[in-house]
Amino acid sequence: MSNELTRADEIIESYDCNQANLIAIMQEIQAEYKYLSEETLTLIAEKLGVSTAKVYSVATFYENFSLEAKGRHIVKVCAGTACHVRKSGPIYDAIHDYLGLTGKKKTSADGLFTLETVACLGACGLAPVMTIDGEVHAKMTPEAALELLEDIRKKEGAAV
Repeated sequence: MSNELTRADEIIESYDCNQANLIAIMQEIQAEYKYLSEETLTLIAEKLGVSTAKVYSVATFYENFSLEAKGRHIVKVCAGTACHVRKSGPIYDAIHDYLGLTGKKKTSADGLFTLETVACLGACGLAPVMTIDGEVHAKMTPEAALELLEDIRKKEGAAV
């Protein structure tokens, strides 16, 4: 069993393999690894005695669950009304292009960034808003957003 599956197994066991705790188990495993792998979903199903289809349906029903490995830095661009009206769309588009994302892909090829949209970040007075790893960045422009990503990329390069 891989290290990931060993830790996932420990989490499942901590809930006594109880089906009633399916969502809590999935949340804790995702908190640990930032996503739910196919192997992890299969393990959950086996340990809880439910079908893999049931576990997968829960994982795909709730938007908070991710089946794709995420980057080291999570970038969230607000798409709420206030941010949308104040042009959050071009910010998202600039980041999307900068990261070289295509189709439904959300994570950069180097695994450094994952780009997501959120319905509201609750900072409407600061619109347009985005977060990087939970840190709020207000009154953004496409240029300012790309500068933030460049700074992170430079710091990551220096740390490697």
